[in-house]
Amino acid sequence: MPNAGGQGGPVRIDVCPHCGAQLSPWQQVLLSVDRVLMCKSCWYRIVLDAPDPRQGGTTNESSTSKDNKK
Repeated sequence: MPNAGGQGGPVRIDVCPHCGAQLSPWQQVLLSVDRVLMCKSCWYRIVLDAPDPRQGGTTNESSTSKDNKK
C-alpha cells in the first residue's frame, strides 16, 4: 500500500494494485529502484510516477515534442 502519511517519504507498494498479489521483498527493491515492475500473477505493469527533482517536478514532455516535429 502506498505511503499515506503525507510526509513525502518513499512510496512502498506491498501488493499488486491490480490483482492484490503479494510482492516479494526482491520485487519491492526492484520497484523502488527501477520505478517499473511487471506483476508475475496478472502481468499488470506497475509504474511509480515520481517527479525528477532536476526538472523541478515537471514531466519530460519536451523531449517527446521535439521528436514529433519531424
